[in-house]
Amino acid sequence: MGEFWPVPDVLAYLAGNWRVRRSVRDLASGDEGEFTGATAFEALDGGGLLHRESGTFVWQGVARPAERTLRYLPGDAPGTADVRFADGRPFHDLDLTAGHWITDHPCSADLYRGEFTVYDADRWRTVWRVRGPAKDLVLTTDHTRADPA
Repeated sequence: MGEFWPVPDVLAYLAGNWRVRRSVRDLASGDEGEFTGATAFEALDGGGLLHRESGTFVWQGVARPAERTLRYLPGDAPGTADVRFADGRPFHDLDLTAGHWITDHPCSADLYRGEFTVYDADRWRTVWRVRGPAKDLVLTTDHTRADPA
């Protein structure tokens, strides 16, 4: 397990600014795209973090601005998080105390399976594998701290 970097408190770890690079592969069509941008995890009133991601998504040669907002709230166990969409709907749980976490998110008939891996104090990765009648995708996102301590 030397490849994982344990995180005792996921919210404390994520707080701050990150550079983001995401590859998107459509396994059905073979198409590939890429998102590049930044994510800020800022303190929320009442606890938790507001996650704001913005950048450029290039798909089939066309570049478009892209953004999303999530809420990372304190989880049921110390050091964990309950991740929610901007409108409050549940997305997934997150426990990085071992430096690695796998979680699921059902979306209509599709299933998103997320794998989170922390490499060190300033680098982590998510891989979402999406399977179902509407999608067959792999989304790999690398985060690098923009303001290392």
